[in-house]
Amino acid sequence: MDVMERDRYIAALEAAPDQLEALVAGLSTQDLTVPYLAGEWSVAQNVHHLADSHAIAYVRSLMIATQDQPALPGYDVDTWAALPAAMGADLAGSLALFRGVQSRWAAFFRTLPMADLDREGIGARGAISLGRMLQIYSGHGLAHIDQIQRTLAAKPA
Repeated sequence: MDVMERDRYIAALEAAPDQLEALVAGLSTQDLTVPYLAGEWSVAQNVHHLADSHAIAYVRSLMIATQDQPALPGYDVDTWAALPAAMGADLAGSLALFRGVQSRWAAFFRTLPMADLDREGIGARGAISLGRMLQIYSGHGLAHIDQIQRTLAAKPA
């Protein structure tokens, strides 16, 4: 990964909170909590998941940066998404957490020596580098924003 590519991924991390907040602004409790697509999460579950997932991944990044091939904690995203708090319509805490984590994570990656992007941790699926995490999570927010758009588009008229 070169500096320009890294900076493009960082810009995507920084842009995601504004995109997410614009998408969910003014939605009703029903719009937030009804899973309009069979087998997919509600809008609220997606928002809460982004906050949880990116907070965990940020901590994993810190672990990789400061330890030699640390074991990275895992979690079951579907189990977490089924928790009552993850289905609630109050998004304020998760939106604030997501914004804060994205800001801290962008600063972390911006100041990380380029060579450290190759540092790895060991997760459930094997080794993962900081560079790969940046790549994955810069698109992860966009993937869930897309899922939210599809969920809202499936709302009955």
